[in-house]
Amino acid sequence: MAKPKPCVPLVDIEAVLPILNKISILGGLSDAQLYKVFRAMESVAYRAGETIFEPGDVPTHIYIIRSGKVKIVANVAGTPMELMEYVTGQCFGETAAIGILPHSATALVVEDAELLALSAGAVHALHKEDPVLFGLLVLNIAREACRRLHKADEIMLHYATAKPQ
Repeated sequence: MAKPKPCVPLVDIEAVLPILNKISILGGLSDAQLYKVFRAMESVAYRAGETIFEPGDVPTHIYIIRSGKVKIVANVAGTPMELMEYVTGQCFGETAAIGILPHSATALVVEDAELLALSAGAVHALHKEDPVLFGLLVLNIAREACRRLHKADEIMLHYATAKPQ
């Protein structure tokens, strides 16, 4: 299991604004709603080669890449297989806020990365504080999960229908 790194409060919200339009799970939120989400975010830094989470780890945070690169790698029959690579403005681990299953792959830092971290607890706290914001955020997370599932289906169909050489 990967040992979680300590997060620190996100102090400079203005510094995040340049990547704002890239963050899919925050789409359609008002400025006030975005500010509320940013106040709940923390920052955490990882060095290239470090692991953020591994298969079996309990999901705890949604991560947004402020800088650097992270790849998601699965172990397939003893062989590492890269599933996805994330760059600035992209998020991963977003199902931590709504899922109940442990991680099924490894998040590996490719380039030194600064991540914005939103804990599942902070998302769930919004349920009581601001049910409308909670609903929008969970809907955006579900949409992102659906987009990824659709892409995975397309890839699987491609390989299933490919003619052997």
